Amino acid sequence: QVQLVESGGGLVQAGGSLRLSCAASGSIFSINTMGWYRQAPGKQRELVTVITRGGSTNYADSVKGRFTISRDNAKNTVYLQMNSLKPEDTAVYYCYVTVTRPYWGQGTQVTVSS
Repeated sequence: QVQLVESGGGLVQAGGSLRLSCAASGSIFSINTMGWYRQAPGKQRELVTVITRGGSTNYADSVKGRFTISRDNAKNTVYLQMNSLKPEDTAVYYCYVTVTRPYWGQGTQVTVSS
């Protein structure tokens, strides 16, 4: 089993920044992709960004140029730096990692006030 612990969510004003972290532990030999999804009230969960073990990244168009994903393979941790936050970024953010299958974090609330 793999456990994921997220941290870093909170309330911020529009234009502000937050940094999310997600640390994986448990039966880990090698983590493949890591990433973040988000789900806003009344909306489907959407992919925000992913990063491969080699460091290749992809971003949703809505966050390109504002969000940056990174990972520390030695610490089995993925980070999401969110800058220039907008009210529409308000959502619960879920990290995920893929080992032999995807594992999900418990989610952390990000609220951006206007």
